[in-house]
Amino acid sequence: MKALIVDDERLARNELKRLLENFPKINIVGEAANAEEAVELIDQLHPDLLFLDIQMPGKTGFDLLTDLEGYVPEVIFTTAYDEYAIKAFEFNALDYLLKPIELHRLSEAVQKVEEEFDRQKQLTETVKDNTTVLSENDQVFVKDGEKCWFVRLGNVRLFESMGNYVRLYFDDQKPLVLKSLNALEDRLDPKIFFRANRKHIINLKYIQKIEPWFSGGLQVTLRESGDKIEISRRQAIRFKELLSL
Repeated sequence: MKALIVDDERLARNELKRLLENFPKINIVGEAANAEEAVELIDQLHPDLLFLDIQMPGKTGFDLLTDLEGYVPEVIFTTAYDEYAIKAFEFNALDYLLKPIELHRLSEAVQKVEEEFDRQKQLTETVKDNTTVLSENDQVFVKDGEKCWFVRLGNVRLFESMGNYVRLYFDDQKPLVLKSLNALEDRLDPKIFFRANRKHIINLKYIQKIEPWFSGGLQVTLRESGDKIEISRRQAIRFKELLSL
């Protein structure tokens, strides 16, 4: 699997590369000294995995992940500070390695990566067996705990990523389903459902108001609920092209 190392310290990058020589399945395709360089390399190389430092000059590792749109690699944080661990796992990190990195901890992290990629491969094969794009008129069965719904997709105004789950918003309901937002995006009709940012897919027919937002982005207000969703700067370009604004 392709890996990208993001760390502002050259010696730390070299030491991690040395340790990773013990794991032939990890192919280091590049390295970056800051978040800006990393974003460009992620767009170019589409790595499967980031070894990501948190404290860097300029933007932090968390800022980097927030800036990513659409494609987001798996992440193992590498840092000298333990106080960011809880926040790291809010970003769905596979592991959190404290510097100086010990070989046995790196081995545990790599094993988690391999297990996650095996799981994703199985999911991908399942999706390939059922690749029909779902339209707004299709109905889907949703189960959350003891509650069940048979929902017309056109009635879902918003999909929100919650770790390994997605929350669906329709009527006054908001159940969770065990599915990634990326996998769900692959199944939804792109003429109706739009990936607004890393965490949200919106139903275009529910947009009530569009406003300019920070850094060239947009903010949309959804009718009925009044939810305000930010469309990131990168996605705002696609959004304007899609709606010919």
